[in-house]
Amino acid sequence: MKKTNVMVCVTQQKTCDRLIKYGFDVLGDRQGELFIIHVAQHNFKFLGNEKDSDALEYLYEKARDYGANLTVIRSSDILETLVDQVVKHKITNIILGVSNEADQKNTLIEHLSERVKGKAVIEVLPAG
Repeated sequence: MKKTNVMVCVTQQKTCDRLIKYGFDVLGDRQGELFIIHVAQHNFKFLGNEKDSDALEYLYEKARDYGANLTVIRSSDILETLVDQVVKHKITNIILGVSNEADQKNTLIEHLSERVKGKAVIEVLPAG
């Protein structure tokens, strides 16, 4: 039986709980793992203030609550980093949220879809 490995891509916003829960539900009772990933740009001041540390602690708690692996990576190439994680963890399902920055994020989603075609299914959840 093929393992189902689910990767949930999150920002440091606390609204990501619905994405994580959805990823947990996708995994369900199947054999596999849940991965929560946040990729921060190199020039982004991550953990530069109290809100960032609160958000990171929140993500850690959610990962623990859902039995997930949490990965926070600093990278100048978000697309390549996500593709690397898909390959490294044999991801079968990717969960993303739609962004307010539609043009930039949709391009990322389209490029990610092309790069993981045949390896992973991408689901983009609407804002809510």
